[in-house]
Amino acid sequence: MGAIAKARHLRKSMTPAEARLWVRLRQLRSEGLHFRRQHPLRGYILDFVCLDRGFIVEVDGGSHLDEDRARKDRVRDAVLNREGFLTMRVSNGDVKERVDEILRDVRMRCLALPTRSSLRADHPPPEGERDI
Repeated sequence: MGAIAKARHLRKSMTPAEARLWVRLRQLRSEGLHFRRQHPLRGYILDFVCLDRGFIVEVDGGSHLDEDRARKDRVRDAVLNREGFLTMRVSNGDVKERVDEILRDVRMRCLALPTRSSLRADHPPPEGERDI
């Protein structure tokens, strides 16, 4: 199964915690924070990502407590960090018990980050530099 097909499948079969957080993350659109769900990037499927801010939210179930899985998560987070993304990990239980706190934390962290377009503001326009 290709990455896009897998992402589509995962969007249709989100865990209850992912579905609960997705409903809340969509509320942040009014503040200019647009999240995508189950988004493929660099060979990974991200639970939620605000591409404009380079911010990822991963909802981790019990399998992420396994040492091998935790090591893979650390590698994944490091790879994405080198690409300019910051990852926030939350547990299924935290989403169930503290979704309002998580949403406040996501909002605060995202708004503290520069937009990715402003990170590239020093690059010349696609048509090249011009003499002024």
